[in-house]
Amino acid sequence: MSVGTKASAITNTADWEIVVTRVFDAPREVVWNAWTDPEQVVEWWGPKGFTTTIHEMDVRPGGVWRHTMHGPDGTDYANKSVFIEVVKPERIVYSHDGGKKGDPGAQFQATWTFEAQGDQTRLTLRMVFPSAAARQHVVKTYGAIEGGKQTLERLAGHLEKVDSSVTAPPERAFLISRVFNAPRELVFKAWTDATDLKHWWGPQGFTWVSGKIDLRPGGFFHYCMRSPDGHEMWGKFAYWEIAAPERLVFANSFSDQDGTTTRHPGSPSWPLEVLNTLTFTEHQGKTTVKLHAIPVNATEQERRSFEAGFASMQKGFTCTLDQLADYLVKF
Repeated sequence: MSVGTKASAITNTADWEIVVTRVFDAPREVVWNAWTDPEQVVEWWGPKGFTTTIHEMDVRPGGVWRHTMHGPDGTDYANKSVFIEVVKPERIVYSHDGGKKGDPGAQFQATWTFEAQGDQTRLTLRMVFPSAAARQHVVKTYGAIEGGKQTLERLAGHLEKVDSSVTAPPERAFLISRVFNAPRELVFKAWTDATDLKHWWGPQGFTWVSGKIDLRPGGFFHYCMRSPDGHEMWGKFAYWEIAAPERLVFANSFSDQDGTTTRHPGSPSWPLEVLNTLTFTEHQGKTTVKLHAIPVNATEQERRSFEAGFASMQKGFTCTLDQLADYLVKF
């Protein structure tokens, strides 16, 4: 696979920002994976001559990315970013703080956009600084504009080695929808308020024990339920995106009482987390809720287990949504 040679830097759009863009002759999903897979990022991140050590990289809202860049002269540059928005495979936004020892460093908000152009991808980096002086400092001290161009050039070189024909096959999503005889605002609230969720969320026959919700990107809904045989089950939602009352995105998982993500108690090959995207549309006073669910960073075995569980999930969600419908009738 060859990589396009179109590249440009737009440096005068404003005195507080830097924009660098490049078109790659590679599909958007391949470019997205190269950006979000730590094993690939270390192969191309940084200007020419730099190497990178990634200490942690949790690509989701509220997740932290810590890495150290090693310059060709031996200087280390510590970096920490916190992801604000992750919309696969379109956009990544994060706040950044980093630099070399003894220097004020670089603080900015970065937005990466991935635009599909047929089989090509336009990747654009926009860095917004707190002031014109802060921008000028990173340009003069760190060569930010040229460094950005060289980083995308290194990504181009990495993509030349990537064979898109052997990338993971598209994941099959679990889909279910339901029409509720209630306005959208009320249905959305039932999905996002712990005082509502306790009345309907969970498998049929389970009873509510406790629950706490922090409704924001990076926040959690952490809850405990009791099975008919008296067994306690903990679970959580890790919120990725909240656009009331239209859209809700969260990673669903089992957990322990401290909120630590845990494996399915009865199926060790089940994905550790499942990303749920809910859309809410209203027509003539009724609300249609559509659920799209896919595993998060799943192995091949985990994807197979997930897909094998579709029939069970269909039955389980149908009963749970029946409980929601009954609850909404009370309003």
